[in-house]
This record gives sequence, C-alpha cells and structure tokens, in this order.
Amino acid sequence: MTELFDTVLNPSDTPMDRAALAAAMADCDVLVPTLTDHLDAALLEAASERLQMIANFGNGVDHIDLAAARRKGIIVTNTPGVLTDDTADMEMALIIAVPRRLAEGERTLRAGEWQGWSPSGLLGHRIGGKRLGIIGMGRIGQAVALRAAPFGLSVSYHNRHRLPESVERATHATWMESLDELLATSDFVSINCPLNDESRGMIDARRIGLLKPNAYLINTSRAEVCDEDALIEALETGRIGGAGLDVYAHEPAVNPRLLSLANVVLKPHMGSATIEGRDATGEKVIANIRTWVDGHRPRDQVLEGLF
Repeated sequence: MTELFDTVLNPSDTPMDRAALAAAMADCDVLVPTLTDHLDAALLEAASERLQMIANFGNGVDHIDLAAARRKGIIVTNTPGVLTDDTADMEMALIIAVPRRLAEGERTLRAGEWQGWSPSGLLGHRIGGKRLGIIGMGRIGQAVALRAAPFGLSVSYHNRHRLPESVERATHATWMESLDELLATSDFVSINCPLNDESRGMIDARRIGLLKPNAYLINTSRAEVCDEDALIEALETGRIGGAGLDVYAHEPAVNPRLLSLANVVLKPHMGSATIEGRDATGEKVIANIRTWVDGHRPRDQVLEGLF
C-alpha cells in the first residue's frame, strides 16, 4: 500500500477508537477498516466528502452501517473467498475437538493430573455416522460440507434459498427448508451465515431447546447469531452435549460462565488466522482500491446500484 498510495497506517493491532476513526475519515479518500473498527451511522454521516471508499479488510461487513454508507455515496468493498478454507479447517477442528474432549485432555495433561491410560478415561463420542447441520451454505458452509463427508458425517443444510442440484451433489448435502427441523435432527450444528437483521438472534432459547441432548453447536461466524446466555444455560444444565466457539458476544471479553465449562472448546476468534489468509486478504484490498482508482467498479463492491 505504501508503495502504491499515500498511505497512513495504524502501527499496531490495537483497534482505533471513535475519535481516531473520525480523524482518519476526515483526511482520506479510502479507509481500510477491520472488523474491530465499528463504523456506525453517526460516524459515516459526519465523514468528510473526501471519503469515497471503504475497502474492508475481511469478508464480514456487519461492523459497517451499509445503509448509511449508501446514503453518503461511499463505495464499500470486502474480500470474499480468501478465508474460506482457513475458516472451514477451524470448523472441522472444533467438530472433532469438542466430542473427543481434546481441550479437556490437554488441560488434564498440563495440570499434571493424568494418571495414565484407563478404559474409561476421557471418553468422548465418535463423529462418524452422525449428522452435521449447516446453517448458511455459502462458500464456507460448502467448504465445511466437503470436509465433513470423508469423516463419515452426513450433511444437511438450511439456507435462504436451495442450492442447485449440482452443488448439492458435489457437497453431499441435503436441503432442509425448515431451520427447526435441521436443529432437531442434527448431531452437530454449524453456524455459517453472515450477521444481518434476519440472522441476528436467530438461534434463540426456543431453537436451542430443539437440539438433541447430545448435540454440539459450532460457531465460527458471529456470536450475535446465537443467544449466548441461552446457549450457556443449555451447556450448564447438560441440555446439550457441548459447543465449539470462536466468537463471543462482547469480544474481547468472554463470559466467565463459558470459561468455567468443561464441555466447551473456546478459541480466540482465530478461525481465519493464517499468514496465507492475511496476505491474500491484503492483496484483495489493494486490488479493489486500484480498480477504483483506475475508474472502474471494484469487483468486490458490497453495495449495488451506486454508480
């Protein structure tokens, strides 16, 4: 970026506060935020007329008020596709780790509490022969489905629209029109839908109550899709088998009740954290900016119909 443009960088990984974001938007043509930079309507409406483009570093754009950007005439781009495999790999890791109690085993070993092999020590559940229900069958959902089949998992999915038959065959996935039915019949439930007005709070207490007693919930998408308090209650009471989580309602804070649970594998929002993925994301950001600078519509423009 510094070779191509007159660039001002945030020198650390520390999120910019509102004052810093407002100052940046007052003095730039293009802003490159990450998911920790919350661009709400008030910030965007107060932005300088000079700001023409928000080239998001990442795929999710729920931290940007898209309607406000549209009103302001600001182009918003993202970086779809580059983190698909990384996130799907992490999901499969959680799908294996939770029922096989890998985190519990490591904690036992590190604490010096392991007494050696025993017939009933840390017994978990196999995943072969079980059913995986995927909520949101976009790029990541499809990548998870492709990884699940070799492990002996059958796959169902719920999506706003049914996928073409060719995609269902390729991913070995069966569409379920009813989300409630998918939840009630799955042994593993993987949340892969984006966060928006429709999906926010979609997995509420009622729907968590539909899960099987030995079901496992996996979430590497956005915490706000699921009612975190209702999930914790289900985990504490043994209503469901466990959970694998990479996202939390009040990041970076994690609910202490989650931290105390043995039947949960917790990861610090690292589903996309690979060097290759970060490099590829940066390349897409630069490509989007260069396309706009050259007077063309960026390939990854999020808002349609602006120009």
